[in-house]
Amino acid sequence: MATTLRAAVSVGSTVRGGMAGWGGFFFSLLNYKTEKYVIAENRRIGILFRLYQLAVLGYIIGWVFVVKKGYQEKEEAIQSSVITKLKGVTLTNTSEAGPYLWSAEDYVIPPNGEQVFFVVTNYIETPNQRLGFCAESSKVPNGRCQSDDDCIEGEPVTAGHGIKTGSCLNNTGTCEIHAWCPVEYNKRPTEPLLSEAENFTIYIKNFIRFPKFEFSKSNVLETSDDSYLKRCSYDRENHPYCPIFSLRDLVGSTGYDFQEMAVKGGSVGILIEWNCDLDKDYSQCNPVYSFTRLDINLNNSITSGYNFRYAKYYKDQYGETYRTLYKVYGIRFDIMINGQAGKFNIVPTVIAIGSGVALLGAGAFACDMILLYMMNTSSFYRERKFEIINFKYDLLIKDEKAGHRERRSRKPAAEKEAANSIKKLEETEPTAGSSAESELPVKKRGPTIPRNTGQRYSATLPHQGAETKHHITFTAHN
Repeated sequence: MATTLRAAVSVGSTVRGGMAGWGGFFFSLLNYKTEKYVIAENRRIGILFRLYQLAVLGYIIGWVFVVKKGYQEKEEAIQSSVITKLKGVTLTNTSEAGPYLWSAEDYVIPPNGEQVFFVVTNYIETPNQRLGFCAESSKVPNGRCQSDDDCIEGEPVTAGHGIKTGSCLNNTGTCEIHAWCPVEYNKRPTEPLLSEAENFTIYIKNFIRFPKFEFSKSNVLETSDDSYLKRCSYDRENHPYCPIFSLRDLVGSTGYDFQEMAVKGGSVGILIEWNCDLDKDYSQCNPVYSFTRLDINLNNSITSGYNFRYAKYYKDQYGETYRTLYKVYGIRFDIMINGQAGKFNIVPTVIAIGSGVALLGAGAFACDMILLYMMNTSSFYRERKFEIINFKYDLLIKDEKAGHRERRSRKPAAEKEAANSIKKLEETEPTAGSSAESELPVKKRGPTIPRNTGQRYSATLPHQGAETKHHITFTAHN
């Protein structure tokens, strides 16, 4: 019975302890942890922390505020419009077409001037093409044949010029086709026919606007001098607001020679960047031009260059249509506008400073981790770093200590008072005893007997009336 009772008590205690443990865990989730500043005299950690602080300050001041202007509100949604014009004439003289004068209307496609345009520098001309039947070019693999079975009637020639008629021409070894005949010539000139195109000029007019800040500007100098654009040429230092470029200088800025590119053509990107600091003067917002070649850099690559075909159609005196086919090589220009504007605003400034403070806190956290968990003396620092504070518990302990001190102060006082009373009694009793003892005759004192006589002695206490003086006498018993 007793054993069963003790087991029940033990189980109840375990359950209560478990419940108390879980309760303590859940209540601990409601605790608040605040920082306790402890000065750790550790030079290595101190040097590491100071170096980290200097690095963060350098990053915030140098990169965030000076370079990136983190104190500004930014806008990158730039609105832009581009207008282009080309000027220049050149004369060509070929065996197929004879002398021909090229002006901007002929060599600029499209001629109205857009953000993307093409300038003809070389071409292959196939004049006087008429609809009829002729042999496919031997350079077209799908047009070659050995018999009529290779030329299925009605099948188009892949990468060719017409529709197969079903006949194989033995003299050419190719299929007969229905097409514009004769088929296209495919011998490209080794020198650009429009070599003088390098002297052509291109006028790029660009208008931009940042709607958030209601800021707009143009890349053309605001002047009343009508002759300014006729005599100026773009220069980054002296004439940043002159939008007139020569094709030779423009292509040369990409690192390539105009004459080499003009043979097979190419693609050039013109990037106009507007990075405007609106905290400065209006005149400080200037366009910055950069030029790059967009097609494959190796000019001898089979994928480099740029070309396409177009035709000019005519009617003869009988009303029949004929055409002149041009396969033109040239330079494609892509004008790209990019930019952003910034102006001071308190919100990004506060955010930038807050991110810097957070970075400083991360350094303190890292140093704490090293100090508290990665050093031989980590346990010592942890004991000094963490402290649990409970206001009610500490108040109770304080009251108990105060009561204990009060009891301790009362005990010495009582002991002192008792000692004083005993001392007074001792002072009064010896006086009375001494007077009584002085009155006794000397002969009443017992004789002094040697201790080695073999006799037994007993101590008697004589009664002296009310006196409490103890006196020892010796009596002999025979």
